[in-house]
Amino acid sequence: MEDFTQIIDWGQETEQRVEKATNLFRQGYNCSQSVTMAFADCYDIPLSLMSRLSASFGGGIGRMRETCGAACGMFMLAGMEVPTSGSEDPYPDAANKKLDYQLVQRLAGEFRAETGSLLCRELLGLPSPSQSSSVPYEATPEARTPEYYQKRPCVQMVEIAVRIFMKYLRQKYAPQD
Repeated sequence: MEDFTQIIDWGQETEQRVEKATNLFRQGYNCSQSVTMAFADCYDIPLSLMSRLSASFGGGIGRMRETCGAACGMFMLAGMEVPTSGSEDPYPDAANKKLDYQLVQRLAGEFRAETGSLLCRELLGLPSPSQSSSVPYEATPEARTPEYYQKRPCVQMVEIAVRIFMKYLRQKYAPQD
């Protein structure tokens, strides 16, 4: 695991993580994968495993346009920051769950404040699904064309999620800066 206390230039580290995440998104990874994979090295998680773990959260969780996948990726990373208290698995300890939920709520609040919503459909300007429809959206992802990137704010959501998570890491590991 990367020792975050050893980061000397947090601004440079942030820009490198943002670039890595946005490049992953432009390569075809979904928003959640892009955020989590940009930090996989920090937690000694192979990229292929991180990609698979976060794959289902893209498109607002399975392309259902619910919670933004970039935010979900950030929340997945938050779980990696829960203290282990001497054991490898901090769960099911209630105190650790509380710490995790507090962090997720903090990050969610920052994301919402910056973007206006946590919901993919709202960020994309899509209508709410019909109550009568059991499957409100098509599961097939759209082709990644120049038009796709122009009409979708997803790459910006990825960037925002990475910046918020890096801000949290800096506050946690370098509070004197």
